[in-house]
Amino acid sequence: MQTKPVLTLEDVKKIAAGAEAEAMANGWKVVIAICDDGGHPLWLQRLDGAAPISAHIAPQKARTAALGCRESRAYEDLINNGRTSFLSAPQLEGMLEGGINIVVDGRTVGAIGVSGVKSAEDAQIARAGIAALGL
Repeated sequence: MQTKPVLTLEDVKKIAAGAEAEAMANGWKVVIAICDDGGHPLWLQRLDGAAPISAHIAPQKARTAALGCRESRAYEDLINNGRTSFLSAPQLEGMLEGGINIVVDGRTVGAIGVSGVKSAEDAQIARAGIAALGL
């Protein structure tokens, strides 16, 4: 039987605080979503002024990154490079940049998804959240 690291509520709060700090420092109004390795929601935070649709997009970006064990941007790149059939991939609805998987000891333990600003800025916020774990 193998064992694996898992995100705790304390971990999730650190990630969320790091992401929120990055967003606030830049004046970005976003939604921050964090999920476990199965794509199940652990956190959803909508900053004041964030567009309502972002509350649907951010969790899907996180879920896509968690289930795929890679950044959601990888799927966006595949599609933009002509592999449009990937749009029919099951269970993946957030194939846009801004979902980053959280890796501990070589294993994806969850993911963070951010939505509300430019995709690269969403990813910047997500990375700041993961960095707050101090891995």
